[in-house]
Amino acid sequence: MTLPAWLTAVTFNDDGLIPAIAQDHQTGRILMMAWMNAEALQLTAQTQTAVYFSRSRAKLWHKGESSGHTQTVHDIRLDCDADVIVLSVTQAGGIACHTGRESCFYQRLDLSGQTPEWQTVDKVLKEPADIYHSHESTSDTHETENTGANTGANTDSDTTQAQSDTAQAQVDKASVLQQLDSVLAERKQADADSSYVASLYAKGLNKILEKVGEESTESIIAAKDFANCDETADKASYDEARHELIYEVADVWFHTLVGLAWFDIESDAVLNELGRRFGLSGIDEKAAR
Repeated sequence: MTLPAWLTAVTFNDDGLIPAIAQDHQTGRILMMAWMNAEALQLTAQTQTAVYFSRSRAKLWHKGESSGHTQTVHDIRLDCDADVIVLSVTQAGGIACHTGRESCFYQRLDLSGQTPEWQTVDKVLKEPADIYHSHESTSDTHETENTGANTGANTDSDTTQAQSDTAQAQVDKASVLQQLDSVLAERKQADADSSYVASLYAKGLNKILEKVGEESTESIIAAKDFANCDETADKASYDEARHELIYEVADVWFHTLVGLAWFDIESDAVLNELGRRFGLSGIDEKAAR
């Protein structure tokens, strides 16, 4: 395919991609960062709506295709090295992040104390479940494999993706663990650079267990923060803390499943064990071990 002259001036990386930063047209606030290949950039210019490229799914995705939070593009700029794109956009719904916030850059480094700490400074405007359950799929969680750490980690924003580029798929809750089993099994055979989960498997069991411990610690912190919230005094902070606790526990569950999959153990084995315990005295069960 012959590229137009304006597109040949763009410097794509070795993977044929270029980082694209979306900036609010009115306020100038940075909303998100994703990746584009030549086709995504060309479609963005042609349609004047943001089209990105998902690295973990290896396909184009139109921003808002599942969430409804599309981006109308007013201006496209290229930096001095021709290797970064900035889009000036109007964000539909005022929500760019899959967490339900205005911007993906909602954590600020607080330098006022002896030790710098990341603080969440933006409120969740709409719960992710409310955003995505009203659409056919949630594959719009730009590159969060994040079925777990953002489902897997807004990491790479490949999660968490989940998360995820997994793409957070709208699934039957009764079968979500089985579907995760299937995805994790596939990721064990995938190239390490193709997704967050595949990279964990490539790094080995110790790295996976390290993530389980890390996410467990974050869940404990989130639980303590939530315990200190007063719903009547500050409803917004209470809701935010509740959301963070759920989010962190989801990360723990996800990385634990990654660990089980390392040993080819599916989630049904754990569910069966929990089912076996119904009707048993917890005290007797512990004493029998």
